[in-house]
Amino acid sequence: MIPVTEFRQFTEQQPAFRVLKPWWDVFTDYLSVIMLMIGVFGCTLQVMQDKIICLPQRTFQPNETELMAPPVSITPVSSVPVTELKGLKTNLDIQQYSYINQMCYEKALHWYAKYFPYLVLIHTVIFIVCSNFWFKFPGSSSKIEHFISILGKCFDSPWTTRALSEVSGENPEEKDNKKNSASRSNLNIPAIEGTLEKSPSLRSIPDKIVVDKPAPSVLDKKEGEQAKALFEKVKKFRLHVEEGDILYMMYVRQTVVKVFKFILIIAYNSVLVSRVRFTVKCNVDLQDMTGYRQFSCNHTMAHLFSKLSYCYLCFVIVYGLTCLYTSYWLFYRSLKEYSFEYVRQETGIDDIPDVKNDFAFMLHMIDQYDPLYSKRFAVFLSEVSENKLKQLNLNHEWTVEKLRQKLQTNSNNRLELQLFMFPGLPDTIFEVAELQSLKLEIINNVTIPASIVQLEDLQELSLYQCSLKIHSAAISFLKENLKVLRVKFDDMRELPQWMYVLRSLEELHLIGSFSSDVSKYVTLESLRELKSLKTLTLKSNFTKVPQSFVDVASHLQRLCICNDGTKLVMLNNLKKMVHLTELELVHCDLERIPHAIFSLSNLQMLDLKENNIRSIEEILSFQHLRKLTCLKLWHNSIAFIPEHIKKLGSLERLYLSHNKIEILPSHLFLCNKLRYLDVSNNDIRFIPPEIGVLQSLQYFSVTCNKIENIPDELFFCKKLKTLKLGRNMLSVLSPKISYLGALAQLDLKGNHFECLPAELGCCRSLKRSGLLVEDVLFETVPSDIREQMEAE
Repeated sequence: MIPVTEFRQFTEQQPAFRVLKPWWDVFTDYLSVIMLMIGVFGCTLQVMQDKIICLPQRTFQPNETELMAPPVSITPVSSVPVTELKGLKTNLDIQQYSYINQMCYEKALHWYAKYFPYLVLIHTVIFIVCSNFWFKFPGSSSKIEHFISILGKCFDSPWTTRALSEVSGENPEEKDNKKNSASRSNLNIPAIEGTLEKSPSLRSIPDKIVVDKPAPSVLDKKEGEQAKALFEKVKKFRLHVEEGDILYMMYVRQTVVKVFKFILIIAYNSVLVSRVRFTVKCNVDLQDMTGYRQFSCNHTMAHLFSKLSYCYLCFVIVYGLTCLYTSYWLFYRSLKEYSFEYVRQETGIDDIPDVKNDFAFMLHMIDQYDPLYSKRFAVFLSEVSENKLKQLNLNHEWTVEKLRQKLQTNSNNRLELQLFMFPGLPDTIFEVAELQSLKLEIINNVTIPASIVQLEDLQELSLYQCSLKIHSAAISFLKENLKVLRVKFDDMRELPQWMYVLRSLEELHLIGSFSSDVSKYVTLESLRELKSLKTLTLKSNFTKVPQSFVDVASHLQRLCICNDGTKLVMLNNLKKMVHLTELELVHCDLERIPHAIFSLSNLQMLDLKENNIRSIEEILSFQHLRKLTCLKLWHNSIAFIPEHIKKLGSLERLYLSHNKIEILPSHLFLCNKLRYLDVSNNDIRFIPPEIGVLQSLQYFSVTCNKIENIPDELFFCKKLKTLKLGRNMLSVLSPKISYLGALAQLDLKGNHFECLPAELGCCRSLKRSGLLVEDVLFETVPSDIREQMEAE
């Protein structure tokens, strides 16, 4: 006999999959087991018992009565002995009877009566396979296993319950406890195997969710990391599953197959069930072998098979009606879309997104098992919940003491805290009361809360590629206290709108580039409210000076535009900035010095670095800029210095490096207030002796030129502290170097010197660290001088 346990593999799947089996699937599974038992029972009877018993039929003639048994007279028992009763003699042996039984079973018995139990068994196995095929098919089973694994982690461990309570703001109130307990007690929740090694079954979840004391306020590090990983898994799983609808289609197809199978079974069984009869007439030509042609047979299991077939039909009808209801549910409802509206209303988490395709279908299936599952699962789809959890982790990881260790002094001599690629902004930052500068780089979903008012010394804020939200109270605080704001952006929409109302702001630095088409139309909003703004820096690719700059013209003192190689065409707005003292137009593809600059009578520093300037004939107009002390024309294509440069009598610093200058004109040195002169990286071959006129010169660089001789007049510039002569064609250094008593830095590397003069020892401020020269050449200096220079 075949035990029913042999068929267990057809009906069992992982216990965790039961959460995806609605009531109708569970019900049909039980019906399948019953029908399977009917089929197995019928097959067992077919094997264990005789299938049919046949006797020959004879046609009696009058002259054959002698073959009949003589009549028996009834006499008293006590006086007459008992005579044995005898029937018709057939003269057939047992082998002939067996042969007749087999022949009649094959020839006379209807096929439905013979194969009924096997048909039941085959149909039931098909039903079982159809009901569970989507759990076994590779394309769908992998998604189901992944979903069940995530679902188990959402419910099956203590840290999940604590994380859900923290991020969703839910407390295990008595009302929710009663609801959870009731729903759990009415359902037999299976254990989810293979998710966590030491996890209890899902049946024990109410003991985890229903707690008598509130959840702790802070998750420990391990629990926080697990919850964070779970959010990432849910996010990736959603992206993967929402792409297709294979689960939905597989379930629809297997349901349709079951419906057609039901119709087929009912159609032929209702017609053939009457063919199962107890008495069967058998006419087979066996007269030569047995002497008989007609036989009367009894189908020994006909009565039982008839009852079983009617019972089986009843179960199939119930099974089919259930499948029809399933089909109605599948096609009547929109199962490829799932709305969390009720969850949003109940939990107050408004950003839980609606889902679609296979993700939506599995959630609909989960709802048929227990709606509590989708409610708990929905929390892990919320970005607000994820951010709250990240905030808890951040606060736990970045304590006040740890943040204080990251404090550094920046270029503005302020205590600065730099946070790079953080998942958020720790609340503990606002407990570092001594913080003066906050720098945030590449941080998404940053929220500056009202607690920023605790940072009374905060004056500087840097936002580099950060998406920012800010509390209204925080805006009021920054409006009164913030002095410096730096913003680096990729899109104009990333510029915080609240920056336009920072009336105490003194420095504004904006860094961001646009495509060539967009840059022509992008404009900044009005800066009229920035009453205290003195420094404005824009590193972008605008084609004209923004009109909004004029709004701060009355008090702006320093303007820096770095244009990333984009040609800056319209500069007329510069004329209105009459209070500018420093102007930088860097990498703006300028070919000449803009005329608008000559109207800036208060200008003290002008930087035209990395442009395409070839001629500076307009330099004559600089004589009207009587306060100009620093002129930077470096990294251009200037080949000639005009004579008019002598008109710049107030010039103290001149940068002409990285040009194409071949001659230093003598009238350059009529700018007798020059303290800093840099003409390095040019094609200069000769230094005029008039350089000796520059008695205030402290810095002079001619590195990377083609100079062969240094005039002695250079050494009359006794205030020189830095002299750079490296990478030229010098072969002799004059002993008059001793005149430069204040010299602290001397670059001689990359020349053709054979030795160095001993007079270097007279330069008392020159140390070995300030002397750039080859080691071999340094050895030519007398040892006592070397020791003097090497001494601290």
